[in-house]
Amino acid sequence: MIPRTLRPPRGLPAFSRSLSSSSPRQPIKIVEVGPRDGLQNEKTPLSTELKVELIERLVRSGLRNVEAGSFVSPKWVPQMASTPEVLTSPALSQLRRDYPDLSLPVLVPNARGLSSLTTLFSSHPSDPPLTNEIAVFVAASEGFSRANLNTTVKDSLASLPPIFESAKNRGLKVRAYVSVVLGCPFDGRIEPGKVAGVAKELLDMGAYEVSLGDTIGVGVPAGWGKLLNECERAGVPVSMLAAHCHDTYGTAISSILQCVSLGVRTVDSSIASLGGCPYSPGATGNVSTEDVLYALYHSGIPSSFFPAPPEAGRGILLGWEGVKEDKERFERLCDAGEWVSERLGRANGSRVGRAVRGKRERDERRKAKEVDKQQEAKL
Repeated sequence: MIPRTLRPPRGLPAFSRSLSSSSPRQPIKIVEVGPRDGLQNEKTPLSTELKVELIERLVRSGLRNVEAGSFVSPKWVPQMASTPEVLTSPALSQLRRDYPDLSLPVLVPNARGLSSLTTLFSSHPSDPPLTNEIAVFVAASEGFSRANLNTTVKDSLASLPPIFESAKNRGLKVRAYVSVVLGCPFDGRIEPGKVAGVAKELLDMGAYEVSLGDTIGVGVPAGWGKLLNECERAGVPVSMLAAHCHDTYGTAISSILQCVSLGVRTVDSSIASLGGCPYSPGATGNVSTEDVLYALYHSGIPSSFFPAPPEAGRGILLGWEGVKEDKERFERLCDAGEWVSERLGRANGSRVGRAVRGKRERDERRKAKEVDKQQEAKL
């Protein structure tokens, strides 16, 4: 008989054996969405030069999957108008040469966007190519689809096969996003079966991965568990799904750890928690990359940024032996968050980023006091 205190709380879903037994030992891939999904929802636009520098800082800190921009209408998303200039910049060309495993995907919302990208390929041939991956997106609700794409979910899906085919012919991988998977600002709660059906269609079209987006940040661990369970029942491998969380209600990190424990192997995040949702007042940005990496690292879960974390409980900020290099790399990443926040004139949305800065400032003050004491002792 199971002791009463160990029984699952009422209301939590009963997960299938394959989900509950999933091992988190395979490194979790981190997809940095700040330069695209983050910046496109920030009020202050960044110059091409600053966007390029942001990507440089992120890559040189250790990230290897960084969204570089979007081929959308500059009329509707002016923040992404300089994507061609970003992709063709000498600095990004150098990054692609320096890091052969680097992926700089771009969002291609429709056939016109893909045409713009292929034209850029023709005018700027390069080796490695400007990008090896594109992303497409659909919504899980009719209300959000009409507001964001001016079409129905069915018609949105029907428009994608030619894009998949063209991408395949050019050797481009395709990743797919599904928005508002747990809640919609127009339609409210979203049925998990609806999301699972959309995800399956996208995988059947040829997407190598489907990112499930909690666009307004209403998700909690139990809700994510029900959604992943429904996806598995619909024939969607959880290992081919990514978690894309916003932290509006402070539940993003707990939800991500739940998803990882259930077999999700990719997490989207945004440096300094850049981003938001224009259709949902009060919705905060994407969960911050710094916060996600801190949680995974301290939980002993390998990631593409920290492939070999110490055992759970030993950490970056606690001074344990053997993690000095990890600490330095992580601080460089946090510095990138501080840097871009200053350029945007906004507060750093990363709790961990702010904590790292505070600890560093405190340590610097202590060192300064010690130097003063030593100088006084010599007098």
